[in-house]
Amino acid sequence: MMKIYGSMLCPDCVKCREELDATGVAYEYLDFSENLKNLKEFLAIRDGNTLFDSIRQDGKIGIPCIVREDGSVTLDWEEFM
Repeated sequence: MMKIYGSMLCPDCVKCREELDATGVAYEYLDFSENLKNLKEFLAIRDGNTLFDSIRQDGKIGIPCIVREDGSVTLDWEEFM
């Protein structure tokens, strides 16, 4: 099952969850605004992945962050629609 790291304080994360739920896509949501363990996991992914280079340079967070079942990472949740 894919994992989604994000925060319900983020409008993009809220929209992502609503649309995935509406289409029945299975996922595990890891909210890092409620759990520091989830934040540490997300930061390890973000800080070690070149996908986030420009996001970090722009001072952005990079959520929702989706980790597919094969371990690959994407920021494009709409590909699952």
